[in-house]
Amino acid sequence: MNQSYSPLTLAEKLSKLPIKPGIYQFKNADGTVIYVGKAKNLKNRVKSYFQERPMDAKTKALIRHIHDIEIIVTDTETEALLLENNLIKEFRPKYNILLKDDKSYPYIRITNELFPRLFSTRTIIRDGSKYFGPYTDGRYLQYLLRTIRSLFPIRSCDLPLTENSINQKKYKVCLDYHIKKCEGPCEGFTDPVSYNTYMMQATMILNGKTKVLEQHIEQQMLSAAENLQFEEATLMRNRLSLLREYTGKQKVVVTDLIDRDIFALSIIDEDACIMILNIREGKMIGKTHYFISHADEKAKEEMLRIAIEKYYLESEHIPEEIYLPFPIIDEEYSLDWLSEKKGESVHISIPKIGDKRKIISMAETNAAFMLRELHLQKALKDQALPRGIASLQKDLRLESAPRKIECFDNSHMQGTDYVSSMVVFFDGKPKKSAYRTYKIQSFVGNDDFAAMREVVKRRYTRAVEEQQELPDLIVIDGGKGQLSAAVEILQSIEQTKHIPVIGLAKRLEEIFFPHQSESLLLPRTSTGLRLLQNLRDEAHRFAITFHRKLRDKRTLQTELTSIPGIGPKTAEKLLVHFGSVKGVKNATPKDWEECIGKKGAELLLKGIQQL
Repeated sequence: MNQSYSPLTLAEKLSKLPIKPGIYQFKNADGTVIYVGKAKNLKNRVKSYFQERPMDAKTKALIRHIHDIEIIVTDTETEALLLENNLIKEFRPKYNILLKDDKSYPYIRITNELFPRLFSTRTIIRDGSKYFGPYTDGRYLQYLLRTIRSLFPIRSCDLPLTENSINQKKYKVCLDYHIKKCEGPCEGFTDPVSYNTYMMQATMILNGKTKVLEQHIEQQMLSAAENLQFEEATLMRNRLSLLREYTGKQKVVVTDLIDRDIFALSIIDEDACIMILNIREGKMIGKTHYFISHADEKAKEEMLRIAIEKYYLESEHIPEEIYLPFPIIDEEYSLDWLSEKKGESVHISIPKIGDKRKIISMAETNAAFMLRELHLQKALKDQALPRGIASLQKDLRLESAPRKIECFDNSHMQGTDYVSSMVVFFDGKPKKSAYRTYKIQSFVGNDDFAAMREVVKRRYTRAVEEQQELPDLIVIDGGKGQLSAAVEILQSIEQTKHIPVIGLAKRLEEIFFPHQSESLLLPRTSTGLRLLQNLRDEAHRFAITFHRKLRDKRTLQTELTSIPGIGPKTAEKLLVHFGSVKGVKNATPKDWEECIGKKGAELLLKGIQQL
């Protein structure tokens, strides 16, 4: 006897949640993952969403759309955090807080090789290489790289150096070796241990550990002088001078030598910026920031927690102390994970007064500055006209820039399945969410002018009634007749009388204007003409696609579904399997039987013989 198992309901799943660490995924009615979270105790955390408690707007909206829950149990809380991070990257759920960092900022990479290389890059490759940054100041980055290369003889070539290639003497030393900027690892003139000592010291500089390095180089200099190794002592003296020059240019913000990262949050309008300042040995050596959109709907404590997790998942160094402007959600969870990753205890502090609070205020000032700069960039981008838009405004002599353009086209086959399409371009790019298709209803037969009158009337009557944003320019695919039909309707609607409208005839790419006998021919190289051509081609493609869909549906209904016993579902199954009605007719009864069963195949055979 066969048993059927019905899926568990949401309430049943909630009652069966384990008391273990792991991640949970909330899904909507379509099965789409809309939120991914982690928990020390899955049962308590997931149930908390369905209990009466104060919630922010984002959480309330999330709960309304939860239709299913899926969990993954992990052995440790750290595993849960890493899995959560990977799933958020994979699914990009709607209700998770997604941090945006500026990917254009470069990092410094130390490669995972026998003789590592050190250089700037904008691409992160997870191959064991170490990354430092990002560096928001390009000039400082280049200065830092020059300083490190002047201090240490690190190779600048990209040769794939291995023990085998060195033993076989596959490579020859370059100019850097002769001017003492490299010790020649390509020919085996230095060993990996000595070379990696330089890389370790370079890493100390990148991590801000210059005090210890200064003492080490100074000791080497004194030791060389005592042993009468004056050339070596001079080299160490020059390195020490360069290092002190570099550290002297760093801003001192605290007097003690404890490593700290300072987190701060600033919210302006709907945007937030989280700023992280890196302080090493009392000096600020770098900063990083994340932007969050729709921040007004999210809890600031959760935004800060997610920023901390993201930052230290990608960071090579975790400091002894972390300063926060306010407590975060699940602070104990984050603290345990950070301490485990560092290998020693990490302290989270929330300063209220004094110099420590001033450092957070400085970070908040930087965050607010980044937000104002972001808003300024957005404003400038909104004001900047794409080249095609500016060209079209000039060519058509329009009073205002045609940033929003709507274009209409008709499609039919000898008067059957008559349809029209409207496509929308904003700032020269398709806005597909605003595309519309129309079935022509006012007549039967072939009448392009009547079709254009109908679709223009339907479009703008509704747009006015619903107070939708009207376009800056209307483009009609066709010549004078189609243009006149559209203008007739536009002039009858008070709100659309002022909208510029043109016709575009395909044969010579002529542009027609209302109430003018002469057309306009733009140069083939005109960016404005290319924009109009793209509009027209997109409207034509959209109309043709809709027309074919209707025609295929009508064909399916008039041929396959006219067979007794063959309903719409069976007809659709046949069409999907064989590709078309013609494919169904050309198939054998045995093929039909495999698709719809023996009885269905018998009905289909009898029906097709009568078609």
